[in-house]
Amino acid sequence: MSVCKEIADIDGMTAVERALKRGGDIVGAIVLLIVLSPVFIYIYVRQKMTASGPAIYSQERIGKGGNPFRIYKFRTMVVDAEKDGVPQLEQVDDPRLTSFGRSLRKHHLDELPQIWNVLKGDMSFVGYRPERKYFIDQIMQQNPDYALLYCTCPGVTSMATIENGYTDTMEKMLRRLDMDLYYLRHRSLWLDAKIVFNTLCKI
Repeated sequence: MSVCKEIADIDGMTAVERALKRGGDIVGAIVLLIVLSPVFIYIYVRQKMTASGPAIYSQERIGKGGNPFRIYKFRTMVVDAEKDGVPQLEQVDDPRLTSFGRSLRKHHLDELPQIWNVLKGDMSFVGYRPERKYFIDQIMQQNPDYALLYCTCPGVTSMATIENGYTDTMEKMLRRLDMDLYYLRHRSLWLDAKIVFNTLCKI
């Protein structure tokens, strides 16, 4: 956490704003889990009817403080999508997608279970997208400033999610990092609100 102390002056949010952001995450997550419960049930049942394997899957990602956590998603790919054990980048028209999974991915509905991650405190509604260590190690070889992101919680959506799309190449990953670092330096509750609004418009 020493790195976080050193860069405290570049965080666009004050301590009060960070507390309000967390409070908003908790309230928003509770409300959304209740309001969207019929959608969760529909997607879960549809998944079980159209594909084999679990409807929800978890995967290890790296979050605040460089600590690992389990991120949750509705499964969009076949069960053995990485059967060789080597992590692969997701693509927009990935051949590993199931028919229903392709529809979920198109509208970003596969991300809905991450509301639970927000409630737990693993994530925020707005922040950098959490990545797997396998890819983080490659990114940091190109730009070690990725470590600065560890001072905040990753998010369900971000500026890069809206503007950069799926990060299916290292070039896009580095571009996403630049956007995430810009967000860190300029973030505010107002900017968060705009990002959420733009995300909803895009969906």
